[in-house]
Amino acid sequence: MKRFIFGFVAVFWLAMGLAVPVRAAEAEWLTDFSKAQSKALTDKKMILMDFTGSDWCPPCQKLHENVFSKDEFIKFANSNLVLVVVDFPEHKELTQEQKKANQALSDKFKADEFPTVILLNSEGKELDRKLGEETTLKGFMKQLRKLQEKEKKKE
Repeated sequence: MKRFIFGFVAVFWLAMGLAVPVRAAEAEWLTDFSKAQSKALTDKKMILMDFTGSDWCPPCQKLHENVFSKDEFIKFANSNLVLVVVDFPEHKELTQEQKKANQALSDKFKADEFPTVILLNSEGKELDRKLGEETTLKGFMKQLRKLQEKEKKKE
């Protein structure tokens, strides 16, 4: 009888939307830009590049904490973006190959401040940069959605 009641209550909670919300899956951050470009073209998604100093840059850490780790961003990113992290850590070890690749991307995109966030269309054309200046989820998402709508109108 106890099992029946517990099962009934659980089904009732789910039906009423009272269940505890489940955290969205984590966003996938790529480190290989060429793979990200291929994926963006195939999936018809924009590319968001985060140039960061993940273990020493307070504004970078704030952006990650306030925006990139939030369910709303993760859900949007999983549906609309290919994410690329271009990290310049002081304490975390990167391979020499990754360091060279990150420096080449920094040079190519002239990203010499942290955080620099660059949004590209699926063909790799730059749509905007410095999204990283906005470190609130609401402001960041508003700006990102506005750019997405502008890009959709071009299609």
